[in-house]
Amino acid sequence: MAKTKKKTTHNNTIALNKKARHDFHIEDKFEAGIVLEGWEVKSLRAGKVQIRDSYVFLKNNEAWMSGCVISPLLSASTHVNPSQQRVRKLLLHRKELSRLIGAVERKGYTLVPLAMYWKKGFAKLEIALAKGKHLHDKRATERDRDWNRDKQRLQKINR
Repeated sequence: MAKTKKKTTHNNTIALNKKARHDFHIEDKFEAGIVLEGWEVKSLRAGKVQIRDSYVFLKNNEAWMSGCVISPLLSASTHVNPSQQRVRKLLLHRKELSRLIGAVERKGYTLVPLAMYWKKGFAKLEIALAKGKHLHDKRATERDRDWNRDKQRLQKINR
């Protein structure tokens, strides 16, 4: 008798960066692990994280995330000195890192965090290889989104 996997319906998402999809053309996505301290993991479980203004940079063939704010809980230990905006190391495979380094240094791409989520008990960060949008690109995207929404409404009425 075959065992069936039970689908979980709970949401594993910790934080989303909706602003990134508005400001950048997303080319490719990567999944990276994050090096965290104990108090940071507890704060992530409580949902006290903000990645809107964060960015990823490459230094010494390693990926680092800066600008991510993880607020410490009030019940944090007294012997720990929490730093909300410390630079956190990202864990990627060497092949992925070399591809990212080539794209960022030679082709003018930037690395943007899109989402933070739980995967098998580990905190993961979805980063994107992206190019910045100009103002007219942002307006065109909004216009297309509005038109698609109106089109869906019209189709729903005509049914």
